[in-house]
Amino acid sequence: MALDTVGILEKLIAFDTVSARSNLALIRWIGDYLSEFGVAVEIVPAPDGQPKANLWATIGPKRDGGIVLSGHTDVVPVAGQPWSSDPFVLRDDGSRFYGRGTSDMKGFIALCLALVPEMLAKPLTTPLHFAFSYDEELGCLGAPHLLAAIGERLPKPRLAIIGEPTGMKLGVRHKGVYSFQTEITGRDGHSSQPERGLNAIVLASEVIGEIARIYGDIRANGPFDRAFDPAHCSLNIGSIEGGTAVNIIARQCRFLWDFRVVPGGHPDQVLKPLAAFAERRLVQLRRHIPEADIVTTPRVSAPPLVEEHEGAAEALLKHLTGANETVSLPFATEAGQFQQAGMSAIVCGPGYIAQAHQPDEYIDKDQLLAGESLLRHLIAWARQN
Repeated sequence: MALDTVGILEKLIAFDTVSARSNLALIRWIGDYLSEFGVAVEIVPAPDGQPKANLWATIGPKRDGGIVLSGHTDVVPVAGQPWSSDPFVLRDDGSRFYGRGTSDMKGFIALCLALVPEMLAKPLTTPLHFAFSYDEELGCLGAPHLLAAIGERLPKPRLAIIGEPTGMKLGVRHKGVYSFQTEITGRDGHSSQPERGLNAIVLASEVIGEIARIYGDIRANGPFDRAFDPAHCSLNIGSIEGGTAVNIIARQCRFLWDFRVVPGGHPDQVLKPLAAFAERRLVQLRRHIPEADIVTTPRVSAPPLVEEHEGAAEALLKHLTGANETVSLPFATEAGQFQQAGMSAIVCGPGYIAQAHQPDEYIDKDQLLAGESLLRHLIAWARQN
């Protein structure tokens, strides 16, 4: 049974797909919905046994060269936020729909699904693909597994439209985000004799000081991109923990940090000099404390979206929307991952990022209508090209 956009959005919002929880119930619902129209669905589960999965579906010919409509199914938490209504019940106030994920980004997914009957009404020459992922909000963790499946057994698309909330503007570039854990190992002992051990918290402070020095060089020397604020790559130490008691020399300390890069930047700007510092310091320390260690491991890798300058995705969206201007986005998306997988990519979807992650998140109805118009133009184009 076909549902309209509002009916589908209501269903999607009702699934509590906060990233810490499973998205499988939502994925199954979408799979069942598509199956009612005879659309084959490919489920790409999380490889680590988590109860999560990506979904892939194709409408049109099963061949390379299609267009991806990409959205993530997870949402950010609502705990502690002052919502004025149940965040998992769609609320209509006449001009807006309220609920967690309305703008970021179940509104776009609802539009895609509502237009399935129109996609099937007449044959498409160019295939349209749905790519719905998990754990985007945790650092774009799900999409790489879906992209790996595309490279192995699924048709390779030509370009990808990531429907994040841009107010329907054409987002052609954004920063990337990479996060890391640095773990320090020292030697424990009684706090009355600190020189006989190696305090991991103190050593961590040295490492953090070196990271701060490296960041100072980056702020001074770039690369710079004036489309962003700040115009340089940015770095933040987000959390730190270590030690067990005030009277024990801390043996372990770890901290989490992230590095947001402008297009043209790279995490090696920090990682290489940090590794060189760690190597020099460990040579000194291991003369007396052989177990001393400084280990940095990656956690999140979401590359920047690099502007393609009239690339295939930008050219198509300009043709479909009549827009001439493009924008740089202040937030990271999965677009850079699709781009690195060999597809031209662009970010364009209904809603505004200012509403995302907020209490009483909402999407304006006129934004849904604008998104619907874009997809209808895309369907017409896919029948003729």
